[in-house]
Amino acid sequence: MPQGDHIELHQKRHGKRLDHEERKRKREAREVHRRSKDARNLLGAKGKRFAKKRYAEKAQMKKTLKMHDESNKRQKVDDDVQEGALPPYLLDRDQTQRAKVLSNTIKQKRKEKAGKWDVPLPKVRPVAEEEMFKVLRTGKRKTKQWKRMVTKATFVGAGFTRKPPKYERFIRPTGLRFTKAHVTHPELKCTFNLDIISVKKNPNGPMYTSLGVMTRGTIIEVNVSELGLVTPAGKVVWGKYAQVTNNPENDGCINAVLLV
Repeated sequence: MPQGDHIELHQKRHGKRLDHEERKRKREAREVHRRSKDARNLLGAKGKRFAKKRYAEKAQMKKTLKMHDESNKRQKVDDDVQEGALPPYLLDRDQTQRAKVLSNTIKQKRKEKAGKWDVPLPKVRPVAEEEMFKVLRTGKRKTKQWKRMVTKATFVGAGFTRKPPKYERFIRPTGLRFTKAHVTHPELKCTFNLDIISVKKNPNGPMYTSLGVMTRGTIIEVNVSELGLVTPAGKVVWGKYAQVTNNPENDGCINAVLLV
């Protein structure tokens, strides 16, 4: 057996501690204080290595922030030689245009990698774990409580098969699985019934994203091949992102707005 697999195997068989997520959250919250203490106390070669690593992390963070800011900056146009004279009322005006430092395609790909989109719902209500999951008691005396049933709408993909009940920690009910979404194109003002390809990002956390849970504000990928959208290069677009704008578990359907 490969080294390290025994941990995953144990988690599949017996599940995680009930307070696993809380302990993980506290550990991440303490990490900031630990780094601060290390920065103050480390000396010599260890201190140099630590400072170099932190410098690289901060530089990468600044690059990411700058990349998201540059799309909305305004830059002055280079003074081109104009044919003929300009009217006097235009002489003192600066001709400006939206700065396009990178091509639209490259910027879009970088934003998608960083998980940043200009979305219609920038802020959503966080969903508590007690609301998201229902505890299932298993075993002869109902003492085992490591199974959870998802109470929100989910997407599982075409070739999905359930694990054996002995190893299945999260149960996604068939009645709450969705494969299609009502997607509205904001420019065309039309709504289309499109197939869901995947769940890209759930704002409540990566665990819900991996489970395919769709709550209000979730970014999903839909199949837009039937809309006939093309890229500037002339290629047909078949997958685009959309944001869920309703509560699917209450409405029985998924309504989303296409991100264009």
